[in-house]
Amino acid sequence: MSTTPHDYDDTRAYPQTWPPPPSPPSRGRRTGLAAAVVATSLLVGGGAGLGGAALWDATHDEAPASSSTGAGTAAAGEDTNASAPDAPAPEGSVEQVAAKVLPSVVKIDVAGPQGTGSGSGIILTADGTILTNHHVVEVAGESGEVRVSFDDGSTAGATILGTDPLTDTAVIKAEGVTDLTPATIGKSANLDVGQGVVAIGSPFGLDATVTSGIVSALDRPVNVARDEEGNSTTYPAIQTDAAINPGNSGGPLVDMTGAVVGINSSIRTAAGESPFGESGAGSIGLGFAIPIDEVMPIVDQITAGETPTHARLGIQVSDSRVEGHSGAQVQEVTAGSTADEAGLEPGDVITRVDDTHITGADSLVATIRSYRPGDTVTVTWTSDGDEQSADMELDSDAE
Repeated sequence: MSTTPHDYDDTRAYPQTWPPPPSPPSRGRRTGLAAAVVATSLLVGGGAGLGGAALWDATHDEAPASSSTGAGTAAAGEDTNASAPDAPAPEGSVEQVAAKVLPSVVKIDVAGPQGTGSGSGIILTADGTILTNHHVVEVAGESGEVRVSFDDGSTAGATILGTDPLTDTAVIKAEGVTDLTPATIGKSANLDVGQGVVAIGSPFGLDATVTSGIVSALDRPVNVARDEEGNSTTYPAIQTDAAINPGNSGGPLVDMTGAVVGINSSIRTAAGESPFGESGAGSIGLGFAIPIDEVMPIVDQITAGETPTHARLGIQVSDSRVEGHSGAQVQEVTAGSTADEAGLEPGDVITRVDDTHITGADSLVATIRSYRPGDTVTVTWTSDGDEQSADMELDSDAE
């Protein structure tokens, strides 16, 4: 099916210097955070001459209060800061979700003939099968290098098992690893608008970044690319206001139980801005994730060594030009296809598939992509002003 791209764009792998600097010996995540803070301080404070006390005064409204015991200024070395013990994370909190999911999320660095970049990935098996986006690893080409960084600070090379541009899905395999923590796979069909979600990944190369928000909308048709044959990368996205930025691609969107419900893949940007270019554009609260229910059948085919397949009606469509009838207008019908057998003709306007209202070409493509070849759907359309419907068994694009 053919559609016209809109101003959505994918959160393509964030450009990085290659090869990345070697990782320091693992001493836990707090060590890495401390190093990052020191580096930031050097960049921001170089030449500023701010010492500890001056920094406090410069960044707080008031200086630290003196002791209330009447003993005067504390002796050197005496700790006057009260510190409550670290309490367990509340059930269903973002903190608890992050603790559960972070060990299952990786940073992916890619180098190839087309350049370098980085993205995110989701661990599927203990021996290193990892789910990510096609656009994260495509820069590797036939001869590039893929490297994975894990939550404990270790790294490993990886090979690409397979990709599927039409669903923006890829599966890679980290080499020589064991005892990884696989993510829990949930069901995107169980999501509701307004439900809390958490996004985890490596925006702008900043690994182990956690953001939170809600499901803003479901089944949002998102068209981000088109291949040489005119097939579009269009999917019925989960829309979220959790901050998603370049480099988040391939990372998980999870529900508040920590189960993966989507793959963060694209963002909406303000007019004239790029979500991955030099302009520095980033999240404006409109991020999109590919539903995990759509992705997992593709993953199963890739890991089995098969070529991924997709459902199709056997038609080419455009946005409806028929006054008073929004939907997907049929332009061409493939002879012998399920649409042909059901009697669809050029000029007909498809308005519904099962219970999903079709608003345009992208809406129809995204909806059909949410099914699998062989599924039966009820398609409703108008022809010369008359409404018709038929049950159709979806074709496959397998050759």
